[in-house]
Amino acid sequence: MHANDAPPTAPMSDTEAAAEASRLIADAYRPTPQQLTAYRDTTPLPTRGTTEPVVQPGRPPMSQGATDASVLMLAGGATTAMVGGTAAVLLYVSQYADPVVCGLVFGAPTALVLALARLATRTRPAPDVHHHYEGSTVHQDQRNVTTRTTGVWARTNNQT
Repeated sequence: MHANDAPPTAPMSDTEAAAEASRLIADAYRPTPQQLTAYRDTTPLPTRGTTEPVVQPGRPPMSQGATDASVLMLAGGATTAMVGGTAAVLLYVSQYADPVVCGLVFGAPTALVLALARLATRTRPAPDVHHHYEGSTVHQDQRNVTTRTTGVWARTNNQT
């Protein structure tokens, strides 16, 4: 027998074994100060207060229109990547595909969508304008703005 070896112990009775097991389980589930890594505060938060909102990390806050436009741009970019990837795979797999023919085949749906979008913007009805005046002196200022924009991808918005 070595100096570090413990002397053999007598077997425990069933009640002693049950008491030892419950003690070990209780010790395992009782956290020590070194084991505490998180704390959840369960007090309810106030529904209203004077604190200003804080910008969270991630996408910046924006209007619903800006959110819709950014989603459309992301979807358009993903669609363009899928169509371009399909064309690239077809060119690579076929080994003899004509790039001009592939450009016509994959570019035709895009040209059709652009033409339909332009047609849809031109066929929108003009909005109804209603004027309601109240008071003894009414001043009405109507301005006409004429703008000419040139370019391949140019858009001008004049607001007066």
